[in-house]
Amino acid sequence: MPADRNFFVKPANLLTIYGRKPVQEALHDPAIDFFRVHLADSNKPNAIIDDIVRQCERRGIELQYHDRMALSRISKNRKQDQGVAADIVGKGFGEFSEFLTQPAPEGFSLLAVDQVTNPQNLGMIIRSACAGLVDGLLLPRKGCARIDSLVIKASAGTLFKARILFCDELAEALQSATDRGVTVYGLSTENSTPIQNTTLVRPNILVLGNETEGLSPKVRGRCNQMIHIPMRNKVESLNVAVTAGILAFYSLGRS
Repeated sequence: MPADRNFFVKPANLLTIYGRKPVQEALHDPAIDFFRVHLADSNKPNAIIDDIVRQCERRGIELQYHDRMALSRISKNRKQDQGVAADIVGKGFGEFSEFLTQPAPEGFSLLAVDQVTNPQNLGMIIRSACAGLVDGLLLPRKGCARIDSLVIKASAGTLFKARILFCDELAEALQSATDRGVTVYGLSTENSTPIQNTTLVRPNILVLGNETEGLSPKVRGRCNQMIHIPMRNKVESLNVAVTAGILAFYSLGRS
């Protein structure tokens, strides 16, 4: 994306990635729009840094240099940013708090994730949320995998097509939703109702838990009802990304 200071992107529409290889790989993907690339002025020249600079020049992306402390404030991960960060534009990104206060799709249905820490799983969940007819994915900034090159790859490019609504803490966001009449369903095999025996009331949020531990107690306490997907042959659980895929399409025609 050409550097154009008249081009306005709300902060919620920007996703910051960091690390030399993740930024370099993203720059070589023409489907990814960049707002700005940041480099620490202490970086020593090498093949990757040189390629990042070259790709920014080729694509007309604004490149800014910062001292090491300023760069770490941008990346929010000094130990792993390697002196490189980039702001990527996500047209479907937004703040959940704004989504709740503005006119939303009538009878919306969202997926949400609680402490999903595996990047591949998160990427596949994003892919299902994008492909299905749910209205988006609620993603907390705290407690879940950070969106990085692994998530981007696992999403098969759908990250930049998907509607992703960010919140700081999921439990607080769910409380705000229920205060506004949204029904929150938690996925759990414990003390729950089979999903086929449940009439999913809209608007709703369907919450998926950690890959091994399920929903955190705090998030579970914010759910109005617990549901589960029945399984045959004594199978006890499904991968969280598989569950997300089922839910993304199960809600179709169920309202």
